[in-house]
Amino acid sequence: MRRTPSRTLTRREFLKVAGAGGAGLALAGTSALGSGCSYLPSGGSRMNVIVVILDSLRKDHIGAYGNDRVKTPNLDALAKESLRFDRAYPESIPTIPARRAIHTGKRTWPFRNWIPQKGETFFPAGWQRIPEDQTTLSEILLPEGYNNSLITDAHHQFKASMNFQRGFDVFDFIRGQERDYYRSTLRVSEKQVNANTVPGNTGGMRDKVRQYLANTAHRKSEDDWFAPQVFNRASEYLEVAGEAQPFFLVVDSFDPHEPWDPPQKYVDLYSDTYDGPEPIVPNYTNADYLDEKELERMRALYAGEVTMVDHWLGNFLDKASDLGVMDNTMIVLLSDHGVGLGEHGVTGKPAYALWPEITDIPLMIRHPGGKGAGKTSDYFASIHDIAPTILGSLDIQPEESMEGEDLSVILDGGEPAERPYFTLGYDDYVWARDEKYVMFVRNDGAEPHLYDVEADPEMNNDVAGGQPDVVRRMFDDYVLKDAGGPIPATWPKVQA
Repeated sequence: MRRTPSRTLTRREFLKVAGAGGAGLALAGTSALGSGCSYLPSGGSRMNVIVVILDSLRKDHIGAYGNDRVKTPNLDALAKESLRFDRAYPESIPTIPARRAIHTGKRTWPFRNWIPQKGETFFPAGWQRIPEDQTTLSEILLPEGYNNSLITDAHHQFKASMNFQRGFDVFDFIRGQERDYYRSTLRVSEKQVNANTVPGNTGGMRDKVRQYLANTAHRKSEDDWFAPQVFNRASEYLEVAGEAQPFFLVVDSFDPHEPWDPPQKYVDLYSDTYDGPEPIVPNYTNADYLDEKELERMRALYAGEVTMVDHWLGNFLDKASDLGVMDNTMIVLLSDHGVGLGEHGVTGKPAYALWPEITDIPLMIRHPGGKGAGKTSDYFASIHDIAPTILGSLDIQPEESMEGEDLSVILDGGEPAERPYFTLGYDDYVWARDEKYVMFVRNDGAEPHLYDVEADPEMNNDVAGGQPDVVRRMFDDYVLKDAGGPIPATWPKVQA
């Protein structure tokens, strides 16, 4: 059945109106919206699906979410064509637990039966493979005739033991991010490390920078940065995907995760006078190791990284438009978590710092038929809703039920199952919110924080001391209810 979507602003029109093409940072493109094209693939009965994951992208650094400083013209244009969620959160943090939830539609928190895996050097609770008894979205789509591809530089996923390759015809992994032991560090001098860290950086962060500098020593042009590599590979996939429809493509960019070292033209958008060492990595601690100039430079580097990612995302979307892919493809874009840049006195993403800069994520769903375009939802959406939402949009019923909600019903003007509150976990801390309050504590209820987000949306005034009954109610009625009882201890963490 052919459907003619209602007329709305195309990507090219939006970028032109917004004046977003300045400084060569955005390319114009076209959109299926308003084209009158069917969103069903020729010779097939189901639309394509693209999921874009941008690691550590803060919601408050996107123009569509109210930021007027950081340049994100392509994300803003996509938001115009999408249903945008204003209250989306990861069900678990950080990278690996979050991606397990994305791929399986199941909650990973409260991290029961978690055992640190051999060979890993990072041990937050839940950092383990996709369990063999859980079916992934790609495995469900494979027998439905989908051609499945994952293109990523998020280096934690490349090990076969992590099971993220399951169900994909193509698993295209780009080596070299962060601590990936890809190239020898013997030629990286202390002078180079010192130039890219501040005196207060921990030894672990200096080691991260040392490995990263070794991995990226070959760079000659912007195409050699990681976000360009990821989106260029994804664009190349689209060029040959015409005969492979319908397809399911996951484009998982580790940027804008640190290290933050975008090409100079992006840094210059946000910083023009700085003569110290570059703070390209944050400690996951209190921010008192940075002076004010270093902190402002770190914020500029992160903003530049965001704009670089936005630019190359735009190139990818333009390629999809030029090839006609947007006519019959649903796009889901999200982040897994944010990062602290000195707000609340914290940098990085320590588990105890569950403030908005770390917990609040962007989530957009662009339907090729224009459903929900330009609208917003205040539903408490999450990353484990992605798989059931995609299956719901494709009218595919999984054999095993998923724990996330099908958000596609909102595209048709309906309502998903009521979710009056939401909970998430990060290592040995838990977080909960409802319409009025956000609360986070240790797993055992210690170290409580409570914020009235109706009166204090940026969560600057902790009222836990004056309202212990609210803390207890949210811990008992929300956290322990969702956890199914007392939360398992995560320490000591003895490697298996």
